[in-house]
Amino acid sequence: MIKSSAKAWLYLLPAVLFLTAFMVYPLFDVMVYSVEEGYNFASQTYRGTGLYNYSYVLHDQYFLQAVKNTFILVIITVPLSTGIALLISLGLNSITRFKELFQTIFFLPYVTNTLAVGLVFMILFKKTPYSEGFVNLIITALGGTSVDFIEGPYWAKMFVLCFYTVWVVLPFKILILTSALASVDEDLYKAAKVDGTGRLRIFTRITLPMISSMIFYLVITGFIGAFKAYSDVVAIFGTNLNAAGMNTIVGYVYDMLYGDSGGYPSFASAAALILFAIVLTITCINLLVSRKKVYYA
Repeated sequence: MIKSSAKAWLYLLPAVLFLTAFMVYPLFDVMVYSVEEGYNFASQTYRGTGLYNYSYVLHDQYFLQAVKNTFILVIITVPLSTGIALLISLGLNSITRFKELFQTIFFLPYVTNTLAVGLVFMILFKKTPYSEGFVNLIITALGGTSVDFIEGPYWAKMFVLCFYTVWVVLPFKILILTSALASVDEDLYKAAKVDGTGRLRIFTRITLPMISSMIFYLVITGFIGAFKAYSDVVAIFGTNLNAAGMNTIVGYVYDMLYGDSGGYPSFASAAALILFAIVLTITCINLLVSRKKVYYA
């Protein structure tokens, strides 16, 4: 028994060393930075320890704006993208001809560079001195008024960001849900049809419970991914996100490290740990909910 246990730990040793070097130690290092007050990046010195960095970050208007943007992005895009992906997956699962072709078409955006997709979205929505943008051409053709989606009102910029985020994450969710639907036992559907059960009841009583674990997985990863959004926003609104009012929490951390106002690893570490606490709390809440709502086959 002892020999088997030692062999198991030996197999786990590379993974343990890797996680310790690249996850545990950096997390500990960030915690240390976050309590070092007045840290000087050049001289590697600080004047004391305390919670001033957290207080500064929580009172910084740029950080509060970043938190607002991030939460709006999460609340809108995670349920919307999951719901749309489920509807598309149900449609793909119900067809027989050209099924593989449609699956490939829906999956193509996932293998496309996100910065390239962001650039395309910016071109579609941006107003320039020479063009109103393709989307505005459609709006004016329908009798509406053109809107500057990139440099205009806040709601317009947030609409573009949410639209883009849903577009980017949709292919992966469709792939996962299509696979989950294909794994549902057909005998359950046959038995339900013999009993004369309607389609809606079949969906709510058979389909949803059987794929609930995959839906839960997509919700959890969707929350984490949306909270880490940064490159997507840069692709659309450029690098000066504070001026555009569209920064995210990860963007705020990056700015504190490398931006024009950078060189403050203590503030960046405090913001990063606040983000970590938010994500951990939401994940724990989802795990508690899943115990009652998720069916594991």
